[in-house]
Amino acid sequence: MRIGMLTGGGDCPGLNAVIRAVVHKGVQHYGDEFIGFMEGWRGVLDDRTMPLSMSTMSGMLHRGGTVLRSSRTNVKKIPGGFEKCLKVLQDEKLDALIAMGGDDTQSISVELAERGVNVVSVPKTIDNDLSGTDACFGFDTAVMIATEAVDRLHSTTEAHSRVQVVEVMGRDAGWIAVTAGIAGGADVILTPEKPIDMDDVVRLLRARWECGKRFGIVVVAEGAKIPQIEGQITVGDKLDSFGHARLSGIGQVLAEEIEKRTGYETRSVNLGHTQRGGTPTAYDRMLATRYGIAAIDMVHEGKFGRMAVLKGTNICDISIADAIAQTRTVGEDIFAVIRGLQPKR
Repeated sequence: MRIGMLTGGGDCPGLNAVIRAVVHKGVQHYGDEFIGFMEGWRGVLDDRTMPLSMSTMSGMLHRGGTVLRSSRTNVKKIPGGFEKCLKVLQDEKLDALIAMGGDDTQSISVELAERGVNVVSVPKTIDNDLSGTDACFGFDTAVMIATEAVDRLHSTTEAHSRVQVVEVMGRDAGWIAVTAGIAGGADVILTPEKPIDMDDVVRLLRARWECGKRFGIVVVAEGAKIPQIEGQITVGDKLDSFGHARLSGIGQVLAEEIEKRTGYETRSVNLGHTQRGGTPTAYDRMLATRYGIAAIDMVHEGKFGRMAVLKGTNICDISIADAIAQTRTVGEDIFAVIRGLQPKR
């Protein structure tokens, strides 16, 4: 078979491991031929490709980012976009397409599948917020980076008797914030699922000072909201092609409010794209490889319009539409763990 691949949306560690696994099994077990579309759906629209082979995949397992590069290209917003995609896929004489991406990228996959394209998808969201799967590769690496940052900030924060606010990724779900926050021993953890209660934030920090611990660590997801401020904190008014604003700044806003209310010196740091960068963890390499093997097997089993997902410890598949139907958010069981580690209200 002749198969195309693409990576869409934000990059994350493990994408190259997926591509590598698909190519390795496809070439060695099925005799497949592969091409990769450059920069996600933009590459399909412009018919910009690169060959994918055993030689081009050499050294890719531990490499971060994506050899195919990526973009947030919304085919729906481009006049005649789907028709252009269909023509390119036909001209390239592809038997199937494997798309790696989150809900935005996979919304295009759903529409192409409805138009007769043989699409198989792999879930990719560093926020770990795709409802159809229990885990996405890249999340473990992001959490490890964020946790290490929190660990490092403890010593300098304690040395200066100040509060340190650490802003991490998480647009609509706070999985990175709660995992890195709990693992790093943060005193306050704030997520998009619950509005920020400044009175409670102040209470928790003052409790630290009163027990002699004259410093504090606050971890906040970029999408967390302060009720007194309308909407999420953004950089400018520009939206991407899927209607998303660029989130950033909640950490600084929070730091200023904490210092104003408590008098404690407070600083903020935004970990930003460092969470996406670098070498994937062993867990992410393993999970990504399993997804890649499942995806190429699904192609040869004719399981089109479906996504490879993790359920428990098993890889299975569900329809792409069902997989992206809703956001997977942090549940009350995790918030109960956070409350159990904090002074009782």
